[in-house]
Amino acid sequence: MTDTTAAQTERSLVLVKPDGYRRGLSGEVLRRIEAKGYTLVALAVVEPSRGQLEEHYAEHQGKPFYEPLLEFMSSGPVTAAIIEGQGCIPGFRSLAGATDPTAAAPGTIRGDHGRDWGLAVQQNIVHGSDSPESAAREIAIWFPAQG
Repeated sequence: MTDTTAAQTERSLVLVKPDGYRRGLSGEVLRRIEAKGYTLVALAVVEPSRGQLEEHYAEHQGKPFYEPLLEFMSSGPVTAAIIEGQGCIPGFRSLAGATDPTAAAPGTIRGDHGRDWGLAVQQNIVHGSDSPESAAREIAIWFPAQG
């Protein structure tokens, strides 16, 4: 009998946001991903375009934080990665920690490196896909040849 609850191999998009990139945290984020046992499938340093960000954050359009989020995300380079492994979507989100860096547990990326700027939605170091559907959509935006 096979265990149908076992995590499946999947892919996820991970972004080291401009705040993390500026602070030199890309290597630390990638180290944690690899230490967890996930594979780096693709990696790039990208200056995101407005159109790319609008497509990525389309579900937030019309929300009060949408424009400030796009402004922040276009404020500098990001490190974009496709990761792969069993359960890598929930696994990376666990590594990342709570969205609000002040509430993120020690030992997580945001808990160890996050700062309280009152901008938790934007400046929280990393982004990770929240579902296989989001991962497929986001990978196609950031890595068109892989999507």
